[in-house]
Amino acid sequence: MTLIKSISGIRGTIGGKAGDTLNPLDIVKFVSAYATVIRKTSPIGSNKIVVGRDARISGEMVKNVVCGTLMGMGFDVVNIGLASTPTTEVAVTMEGADGGIILTASHNPRMWNALKLLNEKGEFFNKEQGEEVLRIAEAEDFEYADVDHLGKYREDDSYDQKHIDMVLGLDLVDVEAVKARKFKVAFDAVNSVGGVILPKLFDQLGVEYTGMFTEPTGDFQHNPEPLEKNLGDIKALMQKGGHDIAFVVDPDVDRLALFCEDGTMYGEEYTLVTVADYILQHTPGNTVSNLSSTRALRDVTNKYPGCKYNAAAVGEVNVVTKMRETNAVIGGEGNGGVIYPAAHSGRDALVGIALILTYLAKKGMTTSQLRATYPPYQIAKNRIDLTPDTDVDAILVKVKELYKDQEVNDIDGVKIDFPDKWVHLRKSNTEPIIRVYSEASTMEAADQLGKDIMDVVYSMVNK
Repeated sequence: MTLIKSISGIRGTIGGKAGDTLNPLDIVKFVSAYATVIRKTSPIGSNKIVVGRDARISGEMVKNVVCGTLMGMGFDVVNIGLASTPTTEVAVTMEGADGGIILTASHNPRMWNALKLLNEKGEFFNKEQGEEVLRIAEAEDFEYADVDHLGKYREDDSYDQKHIDMVLGLDLVDVEAVKARKFKVAFDAVNSVGGVILPKLFDQLGVEYTGMFTEPTGDFQHNPEPLEKNLGDIKALMQKGGHDIAFVVDPDVDRLALFCEDGTMYGEEYTLVTVADYILQHTPGNTVSNLSSTRALRDVTNKYPGCKYNAAAVGEVNVVTKMRETNAVIGGEGNGGVIYPAAHSGRDALVGIALILTYLAKKGMTTSQLRATYPPYQIAKNRIDLTPDTDVDAILVKVKELYKDQEVNDIDGVKIDFPDKWVHLRKSNTEPIIRVYSEASTMEAADQLGKDIMDVVYSMVNK
């Protein structure tokens, strides 16, 4: 079964039986439930929903079902076509819409698609809203419009440029400084919407660029998750020399990874760290990342007087909530997700690219020289496989008690901070496993820390 329903949306593989995969029938039920919640909760009352999609092969089919269902629920649809996730988020507020639906399975393979649900602020639904959508969809508790109140449909392809205009208009983006540096950049758009919008951004920043996998076919030429093991082509290009930096995005362009001029990977965790370092120099304030992100953000934040780092539970909506609570000036996730409130409250690779190029231009450094200014940390990822009858919550309570003399955070599983390293244990919501993230100064030390904690857990289970 590959249909996964959660508070953040619905995702699955295309084809198969209703209830088992992402298919037209389940899409209709879920979109109808979403429209019902929006009708009850949106303070805007514009009767508009924005729809944008990445370049997945199934995108046209899913878009037609989504738009038709929204119209059947009485909502006017603004279809912005092939668009990044941040572009769609921005379009919701620019349109004054009641909400938006993004058709993207993010970094999942080509056979997957998904619906991501936005509120009137262009932000993901919170837990309560998401649970209400799930309830209504399960109960089929929705009512369609009569013939005189069906929604209208229009297409608007102007939002790529509006998004770029917003990015280039940010106070800390210095277009002239970037142009003067005469950067030569490479980028990998993994055959999705990055191949549409990034060349426009680079043209307007005045940088020379070489693109890889830019045709938005949805037939991804490599695993679309922007991890080093999947990025051999762009790495090889950079190793040949001739480029100052490489940018890699996922299919919906909300994650950003970098390569240095010599072909070494900058480290996905350090995209946010670098942007934060630049932001804090000009607008001191607080920072936020999720519990599984690098300690380097805390270290960088602590360099600046009066600035404080705060951790959030994993998930973009949790990070945004914590940023609001703490008045953070910059935040995000260690997977290359930069959230800059001066732009909007969503992960945005375009914002990251413009700020990093500005910072490099002003520093006069190479990319590898800039990377060397940050603390060297490595994150290892492991998992503990358990049986379905294992009481995972009880295990996490025992782990917390065992390490009570250390700094412990239990807002999302259990994170144990040691003086020079940390480990984070999170329960999976879909299978009997505990995910184990650990960070130290070397990958060997990080992996050993994770395995040491895993041994502790296994000893508890065996008792």
